[in-house]
Amino acid sequence: MTTPETISHDPRSVPWNRRLLVRLVAGVALLLSSLSPRRIRHLLGAIRRGASPATYSEAKAARDLVVAVSLACTGPKSCLPRSIATALLCRLRGFWPTWCVGARKIPPFGAHAWVEAEDRLVEEPYPAGYHVVLFSVPPLEPEGPTR
Repeated sequence: MTTPETISHDPRSVPWNRRLLVRLVAGVALLLSSLSPRRIRHLLGAIRRGASPATYSEAKAARDLVVAVSLACTGPKSCLPRSIATALLCRLRGFWPTWCVGARKIPPFGAHAWVEAEDRLVEEPYPAGYHVVLFSVPPLEPEGPTR
């Protein structure tokens, strides 16, 4: 199966003030992507607190901004910073998608990171079920009164 080499990138389509915010978020995502998977999962688990679950359209809008602005998040090996940046941008807006890391189900081995919302992959070129989830950081359930 072949995949596209890059994702559409057009920073001029985004207003300068939003572009600046997305570039900062992408920079943080690049730094986080150099950490161990355990640390990334722990940090994202802490960051998600207080956020409501993202809808598909909210997560897609965040991902679209990330790939439009950050060239570092558009390449074929940029799934980790792209997914982290998408999740962080969502969190800045008060919601959280499910951030996932997994591997291809069929050989050869291939790791991948992505976000999901409303139990759907957000703008991924792979069909549902193509990857097995190794771990994820889903939104927290809203805390309500206990009975």
